[in-house]
This record gives sequence, structure tokens and C-alpha cells, in this order.
Amino acid sequence: MSNNEAKFLLTAYRPNGRDAGDPAMAEALAQARNDPTLGEWFSREQAYDSVVAARLREIAAPAGLRESIVAGARASARPAELHRAGWLRPAWVAVAAAAVVLLSVAGWWRWSPVDGGTLNEFAVNFVSRGFILEKRSADVRVLQAWLAERHGPLPSALPAEFAHLRALGCRQLEFQGHEISLVCFERDGKEFHVFVAQRSDFPGLEPHLKAEFGETAKFASAAWSDASNYYVLVSDAGLDVVKRIL
Repeated sequence: MSNNEAKFLLTAYRPNGRDAGDPAMAEALAQARNDPTLGEWFSREQAYDSVVAARLREIAAPAGLRESIVAGARASARPAELHRAGWLRPAWVAVAAAAVVLLSVAGWWRWSPVDGGTLNEFAVNFVSRGFILEKRSADVRVLQAWLAERHGPLPSALPAEFAHLRALGCRQLEFQGHEISLVCFERDGKEFHVFVAQRSDFPGLEPHLKAEFGETAKFASAAWSDASNYYVLVSDAGLDVVKRIL
């Protein structure tokens, strides 16, 4: 079994471990345990699936949903009576629509590629598209530990002004075949997304000892580096705020 074949099977593996004993999953699971690259990918997939499942659980079903479904099933043989059966009540339709939209967006987040010839372009495009954080915590040390467990690039030292921002969470990404990390912060309703890449993974990138700034219609960005890492900050707070932080 190739890793691509294993990935195809493991994308259907539920994050609650309910499929651990499924014979159809056995070979793919064994391969994930024995192949570090596949194992890291599988860990990220499980973290992502857990987040999506948590979001789905937040959709509250309306009162009487079970009765409405049963009534709809009983009326399925009588098309003229479907409306009277009650299963098309607005509350139920809204819940169904919300679930469909969430699942559709989740699939788009998972599979839609992000364009970008440079790390800066990739970072801005990724934030513009929207995303789900894999690990949430207000403690940056917790986020660093989570990234370290997955061998993600860690920020050596962020500018002092980041101490005044509230940490939101983090996730791992892939850019040009290499792992990069994303750590997110917030202040006054504005978000600050810090992408971290190891310099050793991208020898072609020019070092920026001083921050270089950019701006699009929606986001301001800054790129800089230290001895170990490249950093790209993307924020909707505006270019002046980004410059003050750095």
C-alpha cells in the first residue's frame, strides 16, 4: 500500500477512534504508525477533523426534531401531505442548511490549494481564504509545545509587542514541500497571523534582518528573519499598526 492509498483510507477515519478495530483500516493505520511522514500527516488530519466535529456539535437542533423526521418518513409515501407532516419547518431547514454549508466549507478548507510563488504571497492568500486552527490556547507556551511535538518550526523570539496580544491558537501547513507553522494572535478585534518557516528549508529566500512591509486591499504584511527562521506577519489591523508592533 502506498502512502497516497493509505491517506485515501485514513481521511475516512473518525477522530473519536471508533474505527480503530475496522479491518479495512488496519493496514493504513499500521503504515501510519511505521512511517513518520504519514504519521505526522495523520495526526494533523485527526486534529483538523476534531475541530470540524466540534463545530458541527455547536449547531443546536430545534425542539421536536426527532418527531419531525419520523413524521416526514411516515408521509414519504404521500407527497401531497409532505408539507403538513412538518419536516419542512423553517427551523429544521435552517439546521440542515447550516450543516451542509459547514461541511462544504470544511471540505474546501481541507482540499483547496493555496497559491503563492513566495512565502509572503502564500501567507496573505492563506489568510484571505479563511482557515481553522488545529490547536487553540491563550498560552503561547502551550502552542509552542504542540508545534514542537509535531516538529513544526518554532518562533525563536517574537517582537516584544507580541506580549500585549492575546494568543488564539496555531496550526501546521505545508509550503513548497516543507512544514511551516502558523501562530495566531488578536487585539481589539483585529487578528495577527504569524507564519514561521525554517531558513534551512528555504535557502533561496533572501534574509530580512529588518522587516519588509506590504499591503493589499484587506491585509498588511511584514516579513523578517532571524538566525533560524523566516517570519511573515499578516494582519487586518492596517499597515501602521503592523509597523508599530514590529
